[in-house]
Amino acid sequence: MLLALTNARIFTGAETVEGKALLVRNGIIDSMISPRDIPSGYEIIDCGGNHLCSGFIDLQIAGGGGYLFFSLPTPEALNAITGAIVRTGTTGFLIAIPTNSMEVYRQVIRVAAENPNPALLGLHVEGPFLNPVRRGAHIREYIRPPVREDVEAIVSQAEGVVGMMTVAPEVCSREMIELLINKGIVVAAGHSNATFKEAVEGFRNGIMTTTHLFNAMSQLHHRDPGLPGAVFRTPGVFASIIADGIHVDYNMVSIAKKLMGDRLFLISDAVEENRKESYMHIRKEDRFTLPDGTLSGSALTMMKAVENCVKHVSIPLEEALRMATLYPARVMGLSDRGRIGSGCRADLVAFDDEFIVQKVCLNGRII
Repeated sequence: MLLALTNARIFTGAETVEGKALLVRNGIIDSMISPRDIPSGYEIIDCGGNHLCSGFIDLQIAGGGGYLFFSLPTPEALNAITGAIVRTGTTGFLIAIPTNSMEVYRQVIRVAAENPNPALLGLHVEGPFLNPVRRGAHIREYIRPPVREDVEAIVSQAEGVVGMMTVAPEVCSREMIELLINKGIVVAAGHSNATFKEAVEGFRNGIMTTTHLFNAMSQLHHRDPGLPGAVFRTPGVFASIIADGIHVDYNMVSIAKKLMGDRLFLISDAVEENRKESYMHIRKEDRFTLPDGTLSGSALTMMKAVENCVKHVSIPLEEALRMATLYPARVMGLSDRGRIGSGCRADLVAFDDEFIVQKVCLNGRII
């Protein structure tokens, strides 16, 4: 399939280019040329003068289209979730699975493995090796210490399916972290009550990112900076953040951004309403909560998170876009996503000045 995307302000991940056509050949970005030099045989896609950037990458989203994947792990649910997420401009995502039973882990791993989709990067398994003190909306009964047999039971099935696992660094040994890393799993610190020293040790052992900074973790304190302080002080370690103004005050987003620069990236941590089984998410106007009022997930899209960063945190648009594209791609080691360049996958999103998604291209196909 040959596409030529024209009439767009193209943000490559490094700069914004105008007056060029972006050529896509068989799902791969070819080049940028003058519109008058477009070869014959290309389908012309007029982007209406809007912004065009790499598709968003969300490393933590639990569902969409009316489904929570872990609540209904079926191919039909996964297809509906993927379709809904892609239409919001997110062309690559890890689907989040909260602390659960080993049976649920087996089910979601099997369904994800048997139903590949170009937008699905894999699973983000939160738990079960968390600190119950900082469990947040996670179910206490499913949280347990990391026994080697349990870790091996997950990773033996998870190769190529589980992209990320969130653990509490204070409960995980170097051996356990290395076991996950050796299976190609990115290890994140979260739902943790780690001291500064414990968190730094976890990063030294190979943990490379942090799950929803400030939420469900030891707090920044002047006597012990905790997990947030350890993230700030450890070069090369990333952190995700939920920029909805609810999970994290916009002033704290600004402070974290100033301290971390290109190590801070956006996630949605979005869920769907669910009034059955263990995890009950009740939809409020701008968030989701458990029945007791505990904050349990956001109502964000990545497009909205970018908009919030620009409007409420005064982050320049190009940098906000990098937080939703290039930086999460780096976390996952995806050299062919998160930017626009020759040889990259043609995962693209066009949006207008009101931050409304106008077009989505997934793997070279207009959605």
